[in-house]
Amino acid sequence: MKALEGVRVLDFTHVQSGPTCTQLMAWFGAEVIKVERPGVGDITRGQLRDLPDVDSLYFTMLNANKKSITLDTKNEGGKRVLERLVKSCDVLVENFAPGALDRMGFSWERIQELNPRMIYASVKGFGPGPYEDCKVYENVAQCTGGSASTTGFEDGPPLVTGAQIGDSGTGLHLALGIVTALFQREKSGRGQRVLAAMQDGVLNLARVKLRDQQRLAHGPLKEYPQYANGGFTDECPRAGNASGGGQPGWAVKTKGGGANDYIYVIIQPPGWAEYMKLCGRAELIDDPDWATPEARLHKLDKCFGIIEEWTKTKDKFEVMEILNKINIPCGPILSMKELAAEPSLRATGTIVEVDHPTRGKYLTVGNPIKLSDSPTDVERSPLLGEHTLEILSGVLDYSEEEIESIRQSGAVGKIAEPVAAE
Repeated sequence: MKALEGVRVLDFTHVQSGPTCTQLMAWFGAEVIKVERPGVGDITRGQLRDLPDVDSLYFTMLNANKKSITLDTKNEGGKRVLERLVKSCDVLVENFAPGALDRMGFSWERIQELNPRMIYASVKGFGPGPYEDCKVYENVAQCTGGSASTTGFEDGPPLVTGAQIGDSGTGLHLALGIVTALFQREKSGRGQRVLAAMQDGVLNLARVKLRDQQRLAHGPLKEYPQYANGGFTDECPRAGNASGGGQPGWAVKTKGGGANDYIYVIIQPPGWAEYMKLCGRAELIDDPDWATPEARLHKLDKCFGIIEEWTKTKDKFEVMEILNKINIPCGPILSMKELAAEPSLRATGTIVEVDHPTRGKYLTVGNPIKLSDSPTDVERSPLLGEHTLEILSGVLDYSEEEIESIRQSGAVGKIAEPVAAE
């Protein structure tokens, strides 16, 4: 049995934040019904295409394990189908612009009338306040949630990160909120609203920087590279590659000289002597100007420079092997090419190869959360409207005559032909 088996999700999401949430629920066994516009579908089906006339990787990697129904919600017949869907589902998830579902006639109050047990979950850019009606995208969320102002080097501009902490990060937060609301419903019998604001999600992931903002009031942040130069203002600074924790860390070069020939190393007090032995600088182990963490704080750049002279003589995997044997934390900078080819990630289902009827084989990420009693089977994303007939008949229990009437009304567009089993 899958963990969320028996939970039915009405998926009104598009692009990334909402689909991340509903894909996670689908991986855990929920039946996710993705509602899409006839003939158009989720906009990401056609964005960033690498192959003509097939669903993009942008879409396929965010919509695994889902079913697709096409529905014109402006059509009166389409609205009646949607009402039946609301009555038949446990969760509705949306990431429309503010007020879009209300304008369709499906406000929270109306949804409660149709299904008092419904969990109505939304991704928005901002929570209640002066910006709550503003639209937000990934990089906007990173900028307004505190991440960009604390990312990059001190002499450069604020930077956004390649990790989608605004979109996918908020989707993960929303999924937790939905599962929590479902758990509470078991006791209360009632549905409720769940809101995840992208600004809030980014700030939650950047909480250590809010920690550091408050620490500034009581003195300099000694683990930051600015400490050596006394270069602090009254705002939490950009930290470059500093570790963000209690132990100094930095990315140092390794043999090869390529863009990703680096390894991230951390200097913990017990590791200093081991580093200096490896680097041929044993005289610095007991030197009072180098021997203690306090003595090294003003010259961390020199410390990492010494270590880098050694790491440049070996490739990043050799360095990792040597340092791990003596319990020194480190991590090679792995490119997407290297990750895609890593056998252990295939073995754990973290990276999965999927076969698609029009695209062919492609790689996607698998479920990052592993449950011992509910393993995840990653299935391909649906074709546009692929499950319309199945949902109308099998989920909503419409008769053949009613389905024909719905089709004639234009409520579902052209009903897709069933795709042969793979």
